[in-house]
Parts: sequence; C-alpha cells; structure tokens
Amino acid sequence: MTFTLGVDIGTFESKGVIVDEAGRIIASASCPHEMIVPRPGWAEHRAEEDWWGDFIRIVRQLLLESNVKSEEIKAVATSAIGPCMLPVDRAGKPLTNGVLYGVDTRASVEIAEITERLGADEILRRGGNALTSQSVGPKILWLRRNFPEVLENTFWIMTSTTYLTYRLTGEIVMDHYTAANYSPLYDIATQDWRDDLDWICPRSKLPRLLWSAEIAGRISEVAAKETGLAVGTPVTCGTIDAAAEAVSVGVRQPGDLMLMYGSTVFVILIAERRLTDARLWHAPWLFPGQFSAMAGLATSGTLTHWFRDELARDLVQQTAFAVLASEAAASPPGAKGLIVLPYFSGERTPIHDPVAKGVIFGLNLTHNRGDLYRATLEGIACATRAITDTYAEAGQPVARVRAVGGGTKNAIWLQATSDLTGLDQTLCEVTSGAAYGDAFLARLAIGEARAADIDRWNAAERQITASKHPAYEKLYPLFRRLYAQTRDLAAELG
Repeated sequence: MTFTLGVDIGTFESKGVIVDEAGRIIASASCPHEMIVPRPGWAEHRAEEDWWGDFIRIVRQLLLESNVKSEEIKAVATSAIGPCMLPVDRAGKPLTNGVLYGVDTRASVEIAEITERLGADEILRRGGNALTSQSVGPKILWLRRNFPEVLENTFWIMTSTTYLTYRLTGEIVMDHYTAANYSPLYDIATQDWRDDLDWICPRSKLPRLLWSAEIAGRISEVAAKETGLAVGTPVTCGTIDAAAEAVSVGVRQPGDLMLMYGSTVFVILIAERRLTDARLWHAPWLFPGQFSAMAGLATSGTLTHWFRDELARDLVQQTAFAVLASEAAASPPGAKGLIVLPYFSGERTPIHDPVAKGVIFGLNLTHNRGDLYRATLEGIACATRAITDTYAEAGQPVARVRAVGGGTKNAIWLQATSDLTGLDQTLCEVTSGAAYGDAFLARLAIGEARAADIDRWNAAERQITASKHPAYEKLYPLFRRLYAQTRDLAAELG
C-alpha cells in the first residue's frame, strides 16, 4: 500500500493528512499559530516559525501516529494562505515577515497609484483582475517605497507555498492560480510574468511558474532530516488553500462552485472561459486549459462570532451558537421585516467597497435576539446571492454547489443561502478541507489518479434543497436598495 501526504497552512491553524490510494485518511494532525497585526491594516506570519515550523511539526506527528514509513509516501503536496509577499535573500532567508493576502490592506496608496499609471481597463485586460488588497503587486511597490534597502537585498519574492516548496526541494516555483493574484505582474494571455513592470518588481525576482499538480522537485537531504520524509520523494508545486479545498469536494468542471462557510464566505467557480469582470477575481484554474473566477465576502463567520460575543454574553460560550440557532429557528424567514447589511469590515466582492458599513434596519419593539440572529444570517446569504447573480451576469451561471467549512454546521445559514440564491447545495463525506485536496493533487501528480476520481474519494453525503419564500422575494431587492441608499452616508462616516 502506498500513501500521499497533504499539508495546508491556514491563517490561524495548519492541518495535515496521510491518505491511501482509495482516499481513506490514515492519520490527521493540526497545530495552531497566530496572525501578527503589528499595525492597523497589517497582517503577517513568520515564515520560518509559522509556515515551515508548522509543516515540520505536522509531518513528524503524522509519521509517528500513522506508523507509515516515510518511503511509503509516494508524493507530497502543500497549500497555504495566499497570495502572500515574502522577500528572501540569495540564501533563501526571509528578510521580513510574510505579508498576508487581502486581509492586509497596507498598500491602498500604491493600488491607487498603479491604477492611475496603467489604467483600470488595461490592468483588467492584461491581468484579469482589478487591483485590490488581494493584489501582491501594490504590496511589492509598498515595500520598494517604504523599505528600499530590503528590496535591494531581495533575491526572490515568494508566496507561502513557494517558501514551503523551497525548503523541501530547493526549487523556487509558484502555480499559475496564485500568480494571477500578483496583479498587475501576471499576464493572463501569455500565462507568464510581465517584463515591462520593473518599476514595481523585475520578473527576475519572481518564481518559475508551474501548474499546481506538476512536480516541482524532490525532498532534499536537509529537508529529510528536518521532517522525517524520505530523500527523493516528489513534491508538487502547491497552491492556495481555498483552491485545494475546492478540489477536495469535487469542484472540477465548468459550472461547479465551492461555497466555503468560514470566517469569510469564499467562492470559487470553474468557468468555461476567462471571465473578465472587475467585480470578480480571475485566475487560471489548477490545470492547463481551465479557468476560474473567485469571490469573497469580508465578514461572515466573524460576524456570527461578533454577534455571540456582543449580544449573547449571557450564554455559555461553548453552547452559545446552539442556543442562538434555536432562538433563530423560532423566527420566520425574513426575520419579521429585519434587514442586515453584513458589511462590518467593509465589503469585497462584488461591490468592492472598503468603507461600506454594517446596518441593522427595520427594528421595532416586537423584535428579539432570535430575529436579530436570523436576520444576520440572512444578510450574509443575501450578500452571497449578490455573488452568484454576478457570475450569471458575467456569463457563467452556477450549475452545482459544494458547500464546505465550519459554517455548514449552521442549518439556518445553509438553508437561507439555498433559498435566497435558488441553488441546492451538496455536502461531502470528508470535511478535512485543503489538506485532503492536497493529498489528492499529490496522487494526480504522480499519475495514479484522474480528476474524476475525487468523486469516489469523497462522495456526496447530503443535500440542502432550495425553497421559495415570499419573504425572501421581498427581502433581497430591499437588501440591494438599502446598500445603495446608505452608501454615501457610510462614505461620509469614513
């Protein structure tokens, strides 16, 4: 029997699994770490301690608990939060902490400057994405402007998976899916780095590009000693965690959509062609000839935690969500006329409004906490519908939805999302997430699986069926109008 190993480095926790040829999980492990916020709007990890350190700890624990011999692991694949910016020197030593993905908003000035210099239409045409806090190009320009001595000593700019692969193999690579988030440095037509933007970052400092399931290199002697893995084991290029999670639940053909219920709602749709729409994020999918369009809300699970911490302090924290769910279940769809705009941290797609504000509208003396909680979940569901509607308007309607993430335990949230979007949702048996998708990608990389085999590895377990509610048919148009009519007020508040 042979095995593959998948490890995923998340924002607050890393996970790993060892999986056999049939997709059975032989062992799993996890370890937490913190997100560093040295200043408002900044978000960082320590590459050596949080990324590589977690990888070592997880792999050693997996090998110990599984009794799998290192030489029985036929391939390794990684995923991690991203896109990130990590400058390293000629020896591969990090020169700063890793600057994280869209939650880090330090480069707003540079986003505006690059957009003005290159033109918004040209950026979208060449790169497929408008510049946002998710884009790495402005963050590299920020580094050049604020710490020129660091960039002068930088030999490579890496993302999180690049760093892991480098530590494992000595190879410096990045997958196309991640590279597309390095806007405006990646050209979607040539699927290569641009060579005319040296004033942001010379292409010589950017990694070699591969597809996610391509073999990047093999475990080195140094990495074998640190991790316990066998010298010469193949290692894939790797990808961003959300993409690996989509793979884990069978998102693989046009019209397939992953709906991730996490601290934010994150969405990946496989498209028949490139969708160039400024409201969405675009990237080549993980394999040649395939396309994807991404979207994400700014607050989702974080908003439910805010609600618990601020409006349910009388409840025991461990059981608070169960009590809130029971209270919300007693409220009818539409929460007796309440509307919540869930923009408590601004909003990402499709409105891209960083100063949007959270709103609770329609309160009267008959409303209770259960109504408020249901309205909060329905507000997130309305914001999700805005995304699925945008996909249809861009020319790629959703055909099949796979739901993942911790929020899938919330039945009211799940049902409200199906009812408001009009889309059924399928949940799969295995919920290990990105690390499981990595293990499958590792098996693909060595030619011992086909893309369709994931349906056998991780079968559908249950389905949420969409229903029509007159209250929701009234709610959603009012939700959109409420944002439009409060947008200017929110901007004035700043």
